[in-house]
This record gives sequence, C-alpha cells and structure tokens, in this order.
Amino acid sequence: MDAHFEWRRLFAEMFGTFLLVLVAVGGGMVNARFGGNMVPLTAQVTAPGLMVGAIILFMGAVSGAHLNPGVSIAFAPRNDFPWRRVPGYIAAQFVGASLATVLLVTLLGRQGTAGLSTPGPGISEATAMAWELVLSVGLISTILGTASGAQNIGPMNAIGVASYIVLAGLFGAPVSGASMNVARSLGPALVIGDLTSWWVYLVGPIAGAVIAVAIAYILRGPGGGYHGTTAAEGTLGWQWRPGPIDSRPPGSVGGG
Repeated sequence: MDAHFEWRRLFAEMFGTFLLVLVAVGGGMVNARFGGNMVPLTAQVTAPGLMVGAIILFMGAVSGAHLNPGVSIAFAPRNDFPWRRVPGYIAAQFVGASLATVLLVTLLGRQGTAGLSTPGPGISEATAMAWELVLSVGLISTILGTASGAQNIGPMNAIGVASYIVLAGLFGAPVSGASMNVARSLGPALVIGDLTSWWVYLVGPIAGAVIAVAIAYILRGPGGGYHGTTAAEGTLGWQWRPGPIDSRPPGSVGGG
C-alpha cells in the first residue's frame, strides 16, 4: 500500500463521514426547523443507509469507506487493516462529523437536541447502551462478512450494509437512535455542546464491534485475506493510481 496516498484516504474518510452525518443529523434538524412534521422518522432512518451505500460505491476503493470508528477498530484485529492507521482514520471521521454539524447549525440554527443520538422517552441509558451494542454487532458483522469475499458479492456489499442500516433504524431508532457509530453521535454532540448519555454511544458501538470480530472468527476463522484487505484498505496505490481512466496501454494497471 503506497503511503504517499494516505492523505487522499484520510480526506475520503473525512468527506464520507461528512456526508453521512449531513443526512443523519440533518434529517432531525430539518424536521425540527420546519415544525416537526416535515421529515418522517422512516425517511430520517432510511437516508443514512442510502447515503452509506452510495459512499461505499463511489469511494470505497480509495479508503475502504469505514466512516465509523467501530469499523476501523474491527478491521484491525482481523488483520485486514493496520493498527497504526486506525488513529488517523478515527480522527478524520470525527473531523467530518464535526464539520457537517457546524454547517447544519450555521444554515439551520441549533434545534435543541434534534439530530443528536439520545435514548428514547422512558428508555434508560443502560437499555440504550445494550440496544446500541446489539445493533452494532449486526452492523459490523454485516460489514466484515460482505468484505471477506465469502459471500461473493464483491463491491455490492454496499447493498448489504445500506440495507442493514435502514432496517436497524426502522425498529431501533425509537429506542436509542440506532446510531451504531461513535463519530456520528459524539462528533455532533461535541459541536453542539450536549454530551447527554455520551457513554452510551461510545461503549455500545465499540463493544459491539469487538463482539462482531469474535463472531467473524467463529464463522470464517482469521482474516487477512485478499478480499478482506482490499475491502478494508481500498485499492488506491495498489491496483490503481490517481489519473485519467484508460490512460495506460491495455493490460497495464489503469488510472482512477
């Protein structure tokens, strides 16, 4: 993997997480800004899933499209992604989440807790944390499984991951917000200055990622294979380099 392109990979993680948080937080903020009945809950939970699917397809080859600290942390013990690159990816994800929130607040104004990840009415923090843990186990298991090559769906893992996010949101959002993503929850919370139940959205997703890694080992053994590595790291600097498409003779490695 060519280290000269790491800045492109970090930019991709920042930009991708920016887009994800723009719709994930923006749905709730837009709804609150226009009276509370403009964007139904089904749309609010569907939009992030569709956005993640689109991001995987358009930039997964650059950075692996993690967009989530739990994903970066899960790929590392599977030997699909080097631990030394995890801090940079997580930092880029938090920057993207924060920038999206700053933009939303600038354009729409602060809308209370709208768009933030919080336990639902009558739901305890412990219950919300357990809910996030269980949902995150499913999400990370889906990501690790479709990235392994064992399911033979290649880049169409976007369909599996996007579908899971939508389905988890449809039944999980009223309980915990169905965040499953530390950056998506804590980035906006830090910008807005509301850290209510912050530990729920740190412990739940990370613990879920760790459990998903153990499940992946049970299902498929150790990682580190070709498919898992290319899915986790992207193929920039390995199978292709930035440049015009088809700029090289047939049979050589093409440009991006």
